[in-house]
Amino acid sequence: MEPTVLVEREDNLAIVTLNRPAVLNAVNTHMRREVARTMAELNADPAVRALIVTGAGERAFCAGLDLKEARGEDASSVEARFGEMRDLYQSVRALDKPIVVAINGIAAGAGFQISLCADVRVGHPGTRMGQPEIDAGLPSIMGSFFMTLHLGLSRNIELSLTGRLMDSEECRHIGLLNHLVPTAELMPKAREVARELAAKAPTAMRLTKQRFRESTQAAFDDAARAAIAAQQESYRTGEPQRIMEAFVAVREARKMG
Repeated sequence: MEPTVLVEREDNLAIVTLNRPAVLNAVNTHMRREVARTMAELNADPAVRALIVTGAGERAFCAGLDLKEARGEDASSVEARFGEMRDLYQSVRALDKPIVVAINGIAAGAGFQISLCADVRVGHPGTRMGQPEIDAGLPSIMGSFFMTLHLGLSRNIELSLTGRLMDSEECRHIGLLNHLVPTAELMPKAREVARELAAKAPTAMRLTKQRFRESTQAAFDDAARAAIAAQQESYRTGEPQRIMEAFVAVREARKMG
């Protein structure tokens, strides 16, 4: 099986690449586990002072949940799957080291949420970000929680209920992108920011990040519990399965055509 996560070392930086480009780096079971494991290993490695996360290919950072896999779930499997998603998000939140996300295209759903767990986000003109889970029949619980950390309630509600994706200019304007650069400068800028952060005092970095994490942990845990209950209720109606099945069928038909 081809690895779903690649790691490259550059001096004291670790560059982590989500590696399922054929499906826009959508998160499946294997990737969930590999990301969490990789983050824990890099956090424990004293040679790593900062991380960069990006996506393989030129179209997407991460398009969200793998709908081809998720369409086969039911209410009884939600808790196990979402528990792993929680662990993935927590593995990013738990980093003592700075993490920069280079968003090379679409960051939607789970991909959007991973990016919001990071410290700094760098995008290019093709970057698009948003929370389209409602379009897959899924309630936006974790997504709306993460947006509360970055956005006001009015825009959070609008994005959660419409599921629309924002272009790079809007993302920069509302503060979701810290840096917006030409496409060719995406990774150089991410490296520049990561190296600047890697040069900071590691103890001060760890303690500062720890305080941000502590101040939001209770709300994160509450959102994760609420998300499990909400997704279980949704799956019991059969709505997500029907919507995902129809979406996958259309996508497969286009490939055949």
